[in-house]
Amino acid sequence: MDGKIEGISPLKDHPIGVVCVRGLHAKEIVYSKDRLQYPLLRTGEKGEGKFERITWEQALDRIAQAFQRVKKDFGAEAVMSYFGRGSFDNNLPELFGARGVPCQGVSGFLFPFGSPNGTGCSSVCYVSYGIFASVSTLGSQMELTYADFDHTDLIVLWGSNPPTDSPPNRVKKILNARKRGARVIAIDHMRSDIAKMADQWIGVRSGTDGALALSMMNVIINEGLYDEEFVRNWTKGFEDLSQYVQQFPPGKVETITRVPKETITALAREIAGARGASLAMYTGLEYTSSGVQNIRSVLSLWAITGNLDVPGGLVFRPRSPVRFPRVSLEPPKGVKPIGADKHPLFCDVLKAAQFMEAPRAILKGDPYPVKALLVAGASILTSLPNPDLWKECFRKLDFMVAFDRFMTGDAMYADIILPATTNFENLGYQKYPGGYCQLRPKVIEPIGDAKSSFQFLAELAGKLGYGHLFPATEEERIQFAFKGTPVSVEDLKAHPEGVRYDAGRMEYRKYEKGLLRSDGKPGFNTPSGKVELVSSMLQKYGYDGLSVYVEPTEGPIASPGLYKEYPLVLNTGARLQSAFRSQHLNIPGLLKLQPKPHVLIHPLDAKARGVTDGDKVWVESPRGKVGVWAKVTDDVLPGQVELNVGGGSPIHAEEWREANANVVTDFENRDPISGFPVYKALLCEVRSRD
Repeated sequence: MDGKIEGISPLKDHPIGVVCVRGLHAKEIVYSKDRLQYPLLRTGEKGEGKFERITWEQALDRIAQAFQRVKKDFGAEAVMSYFGRGSFDNNLPELFGARGVPCQGVSGFLFPFGSPNGTGCSSVCYVSYGIFASVSTLGSQMELTYADFDHTDLIVLWGSNPPTDSPPNRVKKILNARKRGARVIAIDHMRSDIAKMADQWIGVRSGTDGALALSMMNVIINEGLYDEEFVRNWTKGFEDLSQYVQQFPPGKVETITRVPKETITALAREIAGARGASLAMYTGLEYTSSGVQNIRSVLSLWAITGNLDVPGGLVFRPRSPVRFPRVSLEPPKGVKPIGADKHPLFCDVLKAAQFMEAPRAILKGDPYPVKALLVAGASILTSLPNPDLWKECFRKLDFMVAFDRFMTGDAMYADIILPATTNFENLGYQKYPGGYCQLRPKVIEPIGDAKSSFQFLAELAGKLGYGHLFPATEEERIQFAFKGTPVSVEDLKAHPEGVRYDAGRMEYRKYEKGLLRSDGKPGFNTPSGKVELVSSMLQKYGYDGLSVYVEPTEGPIASPGLYKEYPLVLNTGARLQSAFRSQHLNIPGLLKLQPKPHVLIHPLDAKARGVTDGDKVWVESPRGKVGVWAKVTDDVLPGQVELNVGGGSPIHAEEWREANANVVTDFENRDPISGFPVYKALLCEVRSRD
């Protein structure tokens, strides 16, 4: 209204058709007094927060000069980028991604410059579940599958809380399936929003989900409940798996997972007996000592019960005949990205650096120095363990750039800060699963001198000498995105509600029909053509091919001495409705939903510590302590706590500004395959601050 946003509502009959809580507060976010509006140049000491306004031209020139200087003195590989999900759209990988990488990453932006060290939030999120576990087992990334809620009689939500999705479009489908008679079971370390809507919540000790899945396979195999035909014809390694699961009888696993043996047995039989069991997972299983393998155990369970690509099961999306253009950049030859020595699978598959290994390069020059860093749409200090270590890294860098909508802790250390638009302030587009796309129109003029991620990267590429590789304007970008496809830009402009295209004909049992493999042969897109219960991909890189279970290295079983001092299992990472990771904890309307950071603690644990609901408390671990407020609830299991994440940025509300959960998480404790930090399954104690 009058060139300003007044409100937001979903389009009728849109395939998503829902607006998340943050979307409902879009007006507050867009017009927040805290928005970065102009490029800034640091004038004080790093971290001091003193900056002066400059122009975009001046900023881009300084960045280009600094990057070229570092390249001359230390090599192009000494320049690194980290892209988060905070300020760029999902389609940037089509321009700045690496060739053949099945991921929403922007790791390729620095490739033409000569650096292999593009990286981002894939270093700590999603790809264990979305790529490593699924590709090594099923031959397909998870985004090419979906839970067939429309035809299922059993829905299992494992480590997933769809109400906090952005957008939360799966919730309606789950509730509709339940109305039709489907049973809904939630497996999680806490009673999440979706668990409260489910027929059954199965609480499990964090980090032990793999043992739970292996125990259910123990029951299914020993009772002969597996799909014999599917196992015989379409799996590799069943005999090895059958022998391995004998180590996980329900009685033993009850002591590991805290799930009663009767529940384990009953659930195993229910999954095996379902006409089609849907599986909805996300990142809840990633952040443990064996995150990749735990997820593989769950996928193996679905495979041997015959719940893959059948009505109501975990279904592969049809292969669309429409191919959208990509720039597809190749990494430079002759130098490996940071982390390749310790996490070769990660670096090879993603063609990216593993950012968790960046500190040794920045601080020690191992395996070579990193001197410059571009951080875009991310807040490293609030999302990665050991904030003090990252501050030390930022101080050591010769040059640092931050691109964001709001001031972050990272930006306080940057030499140049650049303002980012919201998606309301620039032209873009969106593609949805199932063959639907639409233009995302420019609704308002940018706030101040803010620019889109695309504009920033295209202009910086021009300054670095390779701007010709990419479209130069937003309009050219749109034309590039749909060139050679049945979707015309003219049709998109004529139909703001969106247009449909051919996403492929839906069929079940595609593995029987040659519809999953690139060579058109029957089977799965794995080296063996079968579901690999023993993964040749993992064996190639020196990892165990079986989905082996590893007890959390910091926990009551593996470290009993430490457990006596810190007797509570610490979980962090669960999303809040009011925030998007570490964003928006400065927005008044959203803060009303939760003004303070909490630690969720069971009544029995609270009583034993003299803690009551609303008390100020310390959450202490062997790494440090953080001050939050107690929320006493039986939504967490006895002996476990859930600590809210996201706090720690300079513009946050005061209570959140001083509450960075990653003060107590562990930088060194990681999944050996992915390199992901263990945000769950650590140990802590809760003490009163009064």
